[in-house]
Amino acid sequence: MPPPKKSSARARILAQWRGVDLGPLEKARAVAAKSAGELLPQVLVDLKLDTRRSDAEIVKVWNALIDPAVTAHAQPANLHKGTLFVNVDSSVWLSEIVRYRRKEILDRLQNSFGKTTVQKISFRIG
Repeated sequence: MPPPKKSSARARILAQWRGVDLGPLEKARAVAAKSAGELLPQVLVDLKLDTRRSDAEIVKVWNALIDPAVTAHAQPANLHKGTLFVNVDSSVWLSEIVRYRRKEILDRLQNSFGKTTVQKISFRIG
């Protein structure tokens, strides 16, 4: 058993003044400081930055992958659980995209990001 540490004069005086020695309790409650390197990976997981980054990448790549006529009228809004939500500016373009271009757009996005990232697309007027 290690010998007990000598307390400082300040700690002894405070313990005497309080009538209770809180030193051991304060040491037990003290949280050991952690380095940023230890904390950062968990913070990134908690903030879901990886998924947010992939969402931003989809928006960037959308304009390069998809026909400019379509991108002028449709822009991705967000990606949630594998479904890409795309806002279309008119019902005419919504009909055009859903009928004739949905499969092509989905295939291009899945080739770029993988089938697990973009599983389906939902178009809506907005």
